[in-house]
Amino acid sequence: MEELAERLKADYKEFIFRSGKKFKFRPPKTIIIGPEEEGDSLLLLHELGHALCGHKDFDTDAKRLRMEREAWDKARELALKYDVPFNEDLMENELDSYRDWLDQKSRCPKCHLTRYQTPDGVYHCPRCELY
Repeated sequence: MEELAERLKADYKEFIFRSGKKFKFRPPKTIIIGPEEEGDSLLLLHELGHALCGHKDFDTDAKRLRMEREAWDKARELALKYDVPFNEDLMENELDSYRDWLDQKSRCPKCHLTRYQTPDGVYHCPRCELY
């Protein structure tokens, strides 16, 4: 992965690449390179994908999930460019973690019905808010 990181630093001088505890994109220009692990090259390309897509923040959790998908789609393109094997299972596992998080977060703590989120980011329960 070190070779890939060096190539990305040379090709994308507009971004700052730093080492850290976890792969992460910090808008507007910083990409954190996490420790070596399985799929680390794809995780790095995914974070670069966030940067290239111009992701900054999100108002709703659904928008966050869309941003994650966009970053993985960009990572797939970058993987072709940099000759990195793309692992569909890794991508789906990473996306599943967000889907599971969203499912949990959207459950009403009182009645466990799935709530809806308004554009201001607030969750509402159609059952509990009727009473």
